[in-house]
Amino acid sequence: MTSAPGSPTPGGSFDVDAKLSELEELRTLVSRPDLWADPGRATSLTRRLGRIERLVGRVEALSGQLEDAEILAGLAVEEDDADTLAEVAADLASTGRRIAELEEESLYFGEYDDHPAILSVHAGAGGVDAQDWVEMMLRMYTKYLSEMNLDHEIEDLQPGEEAGVKSAALMVKGRYAYAALEGERGVHRLVRISPFDSNSRRHTSFAGVDVVPLVEDVRVDIAVDDLRIDTYRSQGAGGQHVNTTDSAVRITHLPTGIVVACQAERSQIRNRARAMTQLKAKLADRAREEQLREMDQIRGEQTEAGWGRQIRSYVLQPYQLVKDLRTGLEVGNVQGVLDGSLDRFTKSYLHWRRAGQERRERADG
Repeated sequence: MTSAPGSPTPGGSFDVDAKLSELEELRTLVSRPDLWADPGRATSLTRRLGRIERLVGRVEALSGQLEDAEILAGLAVEEDDADTLAEVAADLASTGRRIAELEEESLYFGEYDDHPAILSVHAGAGGVDAQDWVEMMLRMYTKYLSEMNLDHEIEDLQPGEEAGVKSAALMVKGRYAYAALEGERGVHRLVRISPFDSNSRRHTSFAGVDVVPLVEDVRVDIAVDDLRIDTYRSQGAGGQHVNTTDSAVRITHLPTGIVVACQAERSQIRNRARAMTQLKAKLADRAREEQLREMDQIRGEQTEAGWGRQIRSYVLQPYQLVKDLRTGLEVGNVQGVLDGSLDRFTKSYLHWRRAGQERRERADG
């Protein structure tokens, strides 16, 4: 069974006046001679400008098509021209489909939605069952990313001692890569009959998912003394990623405890560079979250922590159900979800996110 998404309104929203105002502001900022003094900000501004220009252009084109259809329909009625009316109806159906596409586009309003993303999965409580759960999730995500035509590569993979995977990290690139994965961030709970329990008892396992956007030219100051860098041998499943030297790199940021690793390359130098890219992204994301928490404290709001909260349950026993605890979306085809059918959860989350943004804007306004 499938319930409706968490958002009370199935479509998107597009405030043309607000977008036109933002477009004017962005064009002013982009025209400044010192724009590229900060390459990261310049890239973000030009990316945003291009996206809004395309959206506004589509809105204006659709508006013109609707006006033309209204005039043509009026003339057809006056002339009792059935053929022309049928042509107008067909044109309106096509325009309706384009409006629906535009409404869906309005879901992608986040600053980092179109950025590459780093997705990491870690075993939580549940022992070997939790590590097996991480391996199941890794399979689920790779199938989902393939279905979405998003490029992905395993950056690091730490197998469990008995079975499964302790942790894994993927680099994901493509259109709206971060938006496609942002809703997965949090704790995922699995309830099933454990294949590792000789008494066939029901077990509950947990896995944590973290997703951070990869921002070009992000400015993060990292002191060398704050890093512990370890090298080890790649522990992949085999094939081209098996190394005979200690080329894999793990970096620990001592002040925050953030750990990143990479074993995707044969070269230790390249793995170190890719691990540093991960670390910068995670530190930048941490700084953004701290800033948001400070803003929430100023507003007096109480918000959930981004990490450590349960967002979704996957129940295989005593019944079959996947439920997102934020949006309320429920899907009875658990195997389909585990085989990568996550698109409904992604869309439901994006509607839920947009509804929350609209509530905050009304509160601030």
